[in-house]
Amino acid sequence: MADEKKINETGEDRKVGVYICYCGGNISDHVDVEKVCEAARNIPGVAVARTNMFMCSDPGQELIMEDLRSGAVDRVVVASCAPSLHETTFRGAIGRAGANPYLYEHANIREQVSWVHHGEQATEKAARLVAAATAKAGELKALEPIRVDAKRHATVVGGGVAGLKAAKDLADQGIEVVLLEKSPFLGGQTARLGRIAPTDDDAGAIVSHLARAVLEDPSISVHTCAEIKGFEGYIGNFRLKVERNPPRTDEDRERFERLSASGKQVGEYVPLAGVYPSSVPEKDEAFQVETGVVVLATGFRPYEPRRGEYGYGEFPQVITLPEMSRLLAEHAEEGEFFTVNGRRIRSVAMIHCVGSRQIPGVHEETEEGFLNEYCSRTCCSSTLHAANTVREKFPKTRVFDFYRDIRTYGRGQEELYTRSAGNGVLFLRFEAEEAPVVEKNPRDDGYPLLVKTRDTLTFGEEVEVPADLVVLAVGMEPNDLKELVDMMKLPVGTDRFLLEVHPKLRPVELSVAGIFLAGTCQAPMDVGEACSAASGAAVKASSVISKGYVELDPFVAEVDLDKCAGTGACVEACLSDGALYMTEKEVDGETVRRAEVNPALCMGCGACTAVCPESAINVNGWTLKQYERMVDMIVADDFLTAAGG
Repeated sequence: MADEKKINETGEDRKVGVYICYCGGNISDHVDVEKVCEAARNIPGVAVARTNMFMCSDPGQELIMEDLRSGAVDRVVVASCAPSLHETTFRGAIGRAGANPYLYEHANIREQVSWVHHGEQATEKAARLVAAATAKAGELKALEPIRVDAKRHATVVGGGVAGLKAAKDLADQGIEVVLLEKSPFLGGQTARLGRIAPTDDDAGAIVSHLARAVLEDPSISVHTCAEIKGFEGYIGNFRLKVERNPPRTDEDRERFERLSASGKQVGEYVPLAGVYPSSVPEKDEAFQVETGVVVLATGFRPYEPRRGEYGYGEFPQVITLPEMSRLLAEHAEEGEFFTVNGRRIRSVAMIHCVGSRQIPGVHEETEEGFLNEYCSRTCCSSTLHAANTVREKFPKTRVFDFYRDIRTYGRGQEELYTRSAGNGVLFLRFEAEEAPVVEKNPRDDGYPLLVKTRDTLTFGEEVEVPADLVVLAVGMEPNDLKELVDMMKLPVGTDRFLLEVHPKLRPVELSVAGIFLAGTCQAPMDVGEACSAASGAAVKASSVISKGYVELDPFVAEVDLDKCAGTGACVEACLSDGALYMTEKEVDGETVRRAEVNPALCMGCGACTAVCPESAINVNGWTLKQYERMVDMIVADDFLTAAGG
């Protein structure tokens, strides 16, 4: 049991308000919230203890604000769900009440208690976490945000529709923009399509419109064939080393050669390639960009089936849906039959979920050990759109649709399914464990392939479909960003897409301050969603640098120069390059080495605190003394006994 005198000293002259949330039953179903509140009232230093059904709601925040305004409390503890969800909410409420928003501590009694414990054990643990937070709150000191200058400049990485939209939106906010695109063309994957589901809009027209707006804007500098090779700095003050190289891939070189031969002008749209914005470098060149924020719009790549998957790579008649989209774009004329390379197509078999919704133990992993267990979201609509196009333009070509589930989400997309049924598309549903088999047709009927499946719509009947063409509806995969991820220390989800801070509350932000997400580098999206996400990223990015400075949370390391002996152990342990460094100072006429912190780069991780032999360094908001007080209260029993615990 902690010494009672120490506990009383913790709360001396401190008026802590404790506010405990029912969370609509998420917490109160397993934690006796009123009992926790009663225990909190017995903790020394607690002036007010209250409960609310939803503490994050306006009435809940008003409880806190009114107690602060009246002087009833001068420090706040909120016991609710994870701080990652509502820490900024409560700091904002405290600030609106005229108090210092950093005189606040959070106790997580949902994820750490009610979701993992039950009964008396849950209630007692919740009470102890609240007590520990209260003890820490008594030791908090008012902090001020760290202000750093910020350049009114943004860099957008990626020249697809998301990158183009983000760049234009940023420029419209009066911000100078540099757009970097790895390939020689603008437009990304969208530029390689003909028509877009569900609206049947011309992909080339969309790309041309966006690219023209970007190229004509004097605030935007566009660099194609460009990649980031160096990255340093912090929010508001990033430095990027950029290299431009001649086209690296055979595909890009061939496209550029065809473009040169065709006489296309700079800024014109090249069908199924993109907009050609500038000359291609003939040799390697490098330059540096100083920027305030970075928007990543690095896009996706279509899943490439492994050799033999549904006959891909073994039969030339098996193609992917993106390839089918390009074939349809190249065959604008209508006729009785769809033709490919002069070959009449009487029957098309389309197979869904190739490279998406993969199941461990059922589907084969990649060489790197990956499975795409997510739904790529856009494939169903794109497949049905292609099926409708074939049936409407080439009425004698039959279409067979092999699917696990049809997921036509979003406005106008369900109509694609209804329309395809009206167009005579024949649907066959299969289970993932019994996927269709594509094999050479042994019959002498002119069809090169045979697709076999067990159709669950007809109660498991075995079906054989002869096909001239098999189209695989491949999913989306993130582009290979390993070099960029390592360089910028970007968070990546289990699906290998870049991971936002929070899907609802901070959907376009990364945990690296000053770097934002736009489009399909984050998750599978259709063109409209990618552009909406890009606009969101542009708004968030512009709001960060529009003032010319950025305010950062003050939870960073602070050196006590009187204690520092200059061992340099903290610098060696530091996890953020440049956050800690040694500098020479004059002390009593002597030149000595002392540690110094760059607060803009400090992550507040505490690695330096752990290794300092003199205990000369602490993290603001998480000092060793505060930890000691928390431990004292966790093991104390007096407040529980007084509350009948």
